[in-house]
Amino acid sequence: MTITEAQVRELLQQTVDATTGKDYVSSKEIKQINVSGDEVAVDVVLGYPAQSQVQAVREQIEAALSSLPGVGAVKVNVTWKIVAHAVQGAMQRIPGVRNIIAVASGKGGVGKSTVAVNLALALAAEGATVGVLDADIYGPSQPTMLGLPGQRPTSPDGKKLDPMIAHGIQAMSIGFLVDAEQPMVWRGPMVTQALEQLLRDTRWSDLDYLVVDMPPGTGDIQLTLAQKVPVTGAVIVTTPQDIALLDARKGLKMFEKVNVPILGIVENMSTHVCSNCGHEEAVFGAGGGARMAQQQGVTLLGSLPLDIKIREQADSGRPTVVAEPDGRVARTYKEIARKVAVKIADKAQDYSAAFPKIVIKNT
Repeated sequence: MTITEAQVRELLQQTVDATTGKDYVSSKEIKQINVSGDEVAVDVVLGYPAQSQVQAVREQIEAALSSLPGVGAVKVNVTWKIVAHAVQGAMQRIPGVRNIIAVASGKGGVGKSTVAVNLALALAAEGATVGVLDADIYGPSQPTMLGLPGQRPTSPDGKKLDPMIAHGIQAMSIGFLVDAEQPMVWRGPMVTQALEQLLRDTRWSDLDYLVVDMPPGTGDIQLTLAQKVPVTGAVIVTTPQDIALLDARKGLKMFEKVNVPILGIVENMSTHVCSNCGHEEAVFGAGGGARMAQQQGVTLLGSLPLDIKIREQADSGRPTVVAEPDGRVARTYKEIARKVAVKIADKAQDYSAAFPKIVIKNT
């Protein structure tokens, strides 16, 4: 029985990528189909990093194609490619950065910085090239969380800083440039200028994603980032309790007002895990993040526990995704990372770099 490319494509239209929830054809993940006799070869290019999913995707498609009558050998090649996506307005992209993800919260104390660093490490673990920008000028925490306290970046040309490297990701923070005990007694304009310099005067190298750890609230730095920085999308971190949700809504609405898409909500500290017996209890309430996501029409990306090990690992400079890469919490962070990456992949691509600049001169 002769196999045709049309048959293969039709079958793949009925095969759903578990990560995106869409079939491989409509999501444009099938890049090439070759049929030679009873042999079928398919090239799959995912729009999100998927190191942990490659084998599952390959086996899923191989099983589907093997069900076609007359098929002998099946070869499936699975890779991924991260491209730049549209940002708010017509802002110029940061050199060396394809996509910027803002991780924000309406209030402090919800574990936003811990979520930000683990999200970055999870994206890297899935195969992306990732950086972290610590935008909390008053209270930088990423140097400690990445195990780099007291270290200083270099500037070979005296103009731009080379990012620090930790656990395979690039990082920049005001905490790398000042003494740990030196308070940043700066007014708003100085803080926003410092943020822009940290972002634009760092020599970021070929980043698929730059995760920006935002300070809490909706003040000068948040507005600067939203109005002057090409942000691909924002992740809102909250806890289930009503007071945190109230402030998280304010943060979400701020990004909406400046046309920054909301990629989703992460509910942190959803349950407390007893370090002795492992019992889980919803000490801050239950279902708050899910209700907020439903009310605001956005995605609940995932829920994370209040676990003493998460805090200990971040304080020691080895966040959970690095310290226990195969653990339950690390798996949750990776699921959140894939969902964030898929949300970005669904956005319109940015083709601005593909077109030459046209200059008209009088002759």
